Amino acid sequence: MVGSGGMGPGGLRPSAISALPVQAVGAEHTGKGCAALVHAFDWSGTSLGPMIGWDPAVRAAVELMLASPVPMMLTCGDDFVVLYNDAYAEVLHALHPTALGRPAAEAFGAAWRQPGMGDAIAEVYRTGRAVLEPESEVPVTPGGTEPAFYTQGYSAVRDSRGEITGVLTVAAETTQVIHRLHSLGELTARLAGALTIDDVTRVVLAYAMASFDLDHCVLAVDDGLAYRYVRRIRGEMLDEADERLPPVWRRIGADPAAPLVVAAESGRASFVADGEPLREVATDRHERRIRALAVLPLRTPSLRGALTMGFRHAHAWLPAERALLKAAAELVAQAAERARRFEAQHGTAQLLQRSMLPEHLPELDTFRIAARYDVGVDGNAAGGDFYDAFHLLDGRLAMVLGDVAGHDVRAAAVMGQVRAALRALALTDPAPPSVLAGLDRLVGSLGAESRNEEIFVTVVYGVLDPTDGSITLASAGHPPPVLRRAGQGGEGATAELVKVPPGAPLGLGGRWQTGSLVLEPGDTILMFSDGVVERRGRPLNDGMDALVAAAAASPSGDPRNMCALATAAVPGTTDDDVAVLVVEHALAMSRSATMQVAAEPTGPSRVRQWMTTRLREWSVPEPVIGAAILCTSELTTNALLHAGTPAQVHIDLNAERLLVSVADTGTRGSVIRAQTDTLASRGRGLGLIEELSDSWGTDPTVRGSTVWFEMLLAGNARA
Repeated sequence: MVGSGGMGPGGLRPSAISALPVQAVGAEHTGKGCAALVHAFDWSGTSLGPMIGWDPAVRAAVELMLASPVPMMLTCGDDFVVLYNDAYAEVLHALHPTALGRPAAEAFGAAWRQPGMGDAIAEVYRTGRAVLEPESEVPVTPGGTEPAFYTQGYSAVRDSRGEITGVLTVAAETTQVIHRLHSLGELTARLAGALTIDDVTRVVLAYAMASFDLDHCVLAVDDGLAYRYVRRIRGEMLDEADERLPPVWRRIGADPAAPLVVAAESGRASFVADGEPLREVATDRHERRIRALAVLPLRTPSLRGALTMGFRHAHAWLPAERALLKAAAELVAQAAERARRFEAQHGTAQLLQRSMLPEHLPELDTFRIAARYDVGVDGNAAGGDFYDAFHLLDGRLAMVLGDVAGHDVRAAAVMGQVRAALRALALTDPAPPSVLAGLDRLVGSLGAESRNEEIFVTVVYGVLDPTDGSITLASAGHPPPVLRRAGQGGEGATAELVKVPPGAPLGLGGRWQTGSLVLEPGDTILMFSDGVVERRGRPLNDGMDALVAAAAASPSGDPRNMCALATAAVPGTTDDDVAVLVVEHALAMSRSATMQVAAEPTGPSRVRQWMTTRLREWSVPEPVIGAAILCTSELTTNALLHAGTPAQVHIDLNAERLLVSVADTGTRGSVIRAQTDTLASRGRGLGLIEELSDSWGTDPTVRGSTVWFEMLLAGNARA
């Protein structure tokens, strides 16, 4: 949120909003105040266009400026069209009102070209960096008279997309107001990057508490016939890790006694300067102690909600402050509506994407399999990467990873057809050349049918014989897999790219040859899409080398660990989808157990008891048991609290490591690839997992997500 925080060594620091005297100047020049002049002005002849079409963020900035008692001028667009308030009209003197609505170069003439005016505004417009110039000379007084001196503050004004659309000039010794407006600009920029309702909530609550030095803040949005809300109170111990995590939502019915419900339903703001505004709906002592409360509606065509801000002491909500809060609330409402649309579209795209991927991978006695899929771009579109692993009729295992070019529903549809056809072909004749030849005919037919010759599909396909670990592979234009060889006799692990004869992508009528290898006990093979290794502006070989080096350096060949390692092996971000399929030949059969946990308060304690008994039966060292139970308890609590669905706890033990996973069937989760490894528990749980485990990660699934961690046993633990 926005407010009057001072700037200290750590950036924005909280400070109370000061009471500023209301000024009324400028009307003497025209008989009308600037607010009336601005609303009556014909803007259609300017670069801004008619006022009705202005961006909501621009309108909010204009209304905030007009309501302020401090001299302010707003210059908008590339030609810097001039708007200002009554206090700034007094600064302009005889240039008012002719300067209103004109490009700054015309309105101010030679004064615009003087140092400290046009150049300073143009610099802020170009860079977006706020500037405070104490005692800067502003020669706007006409007639060659002595220029005036002002403390000038310049800050960028951004539209709803976060793009700079103008520059706000504050011409007074008003440091608090400058910070307040700068915070509004920061709020707008941060909201522009908020994709989900959770993101919007984090941004708004953090700004509200820091900028206004509040005792209490709530953001609520409609949830069917009721509302869900997130509360922040003074004194909460939140660290950087907490701020990255999904907020904890609570539900409230449409209680007519609740101020936030009244505001959300009516669309009217309310301000209580001193009283007991939450007495009838208070749930704890924090709410009963609130004396001053501002309640701002968040209303759009598809969203109802409210934002409340409270103090434990009396607080006079002055007109300028009310205008600021209403402007900020409008920005928050627009951001929340965009986030709700994004979540709906993202959910549809994710469901389409994951419904075309296998929900469960095969289970073999001495071979372990894991896969991972991360959506590229902004997470709001289906993609064409896919993986699959399935049993053949003769007991062998087919494994495939492919890539259909594109990031849209069409690419996902082609991917689904290719994957389904591959299964049918492999179950008839699993030989890699035969399967790829059949897929080649399919892709060629699809291209001819759609009259589109640009369907581009690559595939690497292999057949594993579990009896001896032999694998036969063929590639249709796809990057070769990585083979990690376990070290023998105390030697370290090694990794290399598998030598697979290159073949043409599908649809070009090529011929494919096979390569072969033997997966010895302890070895791991990793198939991947090009999104794992490709980075803009960097050679592809750099990414391949980084992936091979990361595989060799991994302390374990466990498939889940290798999936997480592969997605983070190459520095930088990618716009492409990322798919990984990993198969490990285990040194020995592992022991495993699974427990279903109901979504009830006793769930975590029952998991602790069950897991303690089972791990002691398996003779796991006590230090490992204690750490594993602590981490599992946190993960289970996280799943039950945030997903709100039953959870499944799975433990898998072999001679090298203990692997624990907790799966839920919730639908909420991170959608930005950079955040997919963030736990949705409190900061304590995140720190525990990072500190106590040797590796951990999150795997999105068709219905929910799985969080896992791995602990190496004595003799294999990390140094």
